[in-house]
Amino acid sequence: MNQEEAMALLDAQKTPLHALGIQADALRKKRCGDVVYYNVNAHINPTNVCQYRCALCAYHCERGTRRAYRMSMDEMLQLAQAADEARCTEVHIVSGVDPELPYAWYVEIVRQIHTHFPRLEIKAFTAVEIAWMASLSGKTVAGVLEDLQEAGLVTLPGGGAEILVDRVRQIICKNKPMTDVWLDVHRTAHRMGIPSTASILYGHVETMRDRVEHLFRLRDLQEETGGFLALIPLAFHPGGTPLLGEGRTFPPRGAADDLRMIAASRLILDNFPHIKAYWISLGIGTAQTALAYGASDIDGTVRQEKIHHDAGSTAPECLTVAELEHLIREAGRLPVERDSIYRSVSR
Repeated sequence: MNQEEAMALLDAQKTPLHALGIQADALRKKRCGDVVYYNVNAHINPTNVCQYRCALCAYHCERGTRRAYRMSMDEMLQLAQAADEARCTEVHIVSGVDPELPYAWYVEIVRQIHTHFPRLEIKAFTAVEIAWMASLSGKTVAGVLEDLQEAGLVTLPGGGAEILVDRVRQIICKNKPMTDVWLDVHRTAHRMGIPSTASILYGHVETMRDRVEHLFRLRDLQEETGGFLALIPLAFHPGGTPLLGEGRTFPPRGAADDLRMIAASRLILDNFPHIKAYWISLGIGTAQTALAYGASDIDGTVRQEKIHHDAGSTAPECLTVAELEHLIREAGRLPVERDSIYRSVSR
C-alpha cells in the first residue's frame, strides 16, 4: 500500500465506512481469529508538573499551582499495592517531566515497585520521558533503558507520539522532542529486546496527510525492528487544553471518524499485531463497535487513569473484568486476558 492508497481509506467519498470496516475486520480475523484481548491493569501518574507545557495537554500544571501534585514513593507503592490486590498484571507509569526531579527518581520508581510487587509487569515512561532522562543523566538512550530494564522495566508505552510530523508538533507540542527522537527511542528499545506500543493522537490541527505520514513512519520502523505490539489511536479531547484556549474550535467528535481511524490503521499497519480500541479515549460504545472495524484489543481495567479524564473524557474511571468480557462477548468475540506482551493469562 502506498500513501495515496492510504489517503483513500481516510476519505469518506472514496471509501465508504462500512466497506472499510469489512476490509479491516477481515484482516483482523486473519491475524487473530475471533479473539479480543484485554488486560487487568492500573495507571500511576507520579506528577502533573511538566516543563513542556504542550498546547494539546490538559493534564500538565505549573509547580505551586492548586492542581499541581507530586506523589511520594510511599503513595506510589500504595497504588501499586492496590493494583496487586486487585489482581492486576500490569502497572502503566507515565508522568509529567518535572525538571526538579533527579534521574535516580525515575529508576527508583521502577525498582521499588518491582521489588515490592514482582508479579506486576511494569510498562513505564514515554519516549519523551526517556529522552529527558538521557539528557538529565548524561547517558545514552540505551544506557537509560539498560538501567530501567535492570530495575524491572518490561515494556514502553506509546505516548508522546502525538503526530509524528514536525510541522504539526511545532503547533501542539513545540517544546517536546521532535519526530526523529521519538522514533529513535523506540528503535533503541526494540533492539534491546524491550517491546513497546505506539499511538497516534488525532482530531486536532493535523491533516489527513499528516495522519498517513505518521502511520507510515510507524510501519517503516516496525518493518525494521518488529518491536511494536499494538497501535493505540487516541481521539483528541480538547477540554481544558491550551489549544482550546487559543480560540480554536473543535466540532463535536463523531464515532465515524474514530471507526475510520481504527479501520484504516488496521489496513495500513498490516505488520502490527494489534490495533487497540482504547475505551477511555473512544468511549465504551465506540470502543465496542471498533471490534468490528479491525480492533483486536480493548485495553484493560485502567484503574486510576488521570490524563484523558483531565481533558474531558466522560468514560468511567474503571471497568471490571466482567464488564470488559461482557462488552467483548456482546460484540461476538472471544475475550482473552493477556499480560503486557500478549501472553494469555490463566487465572
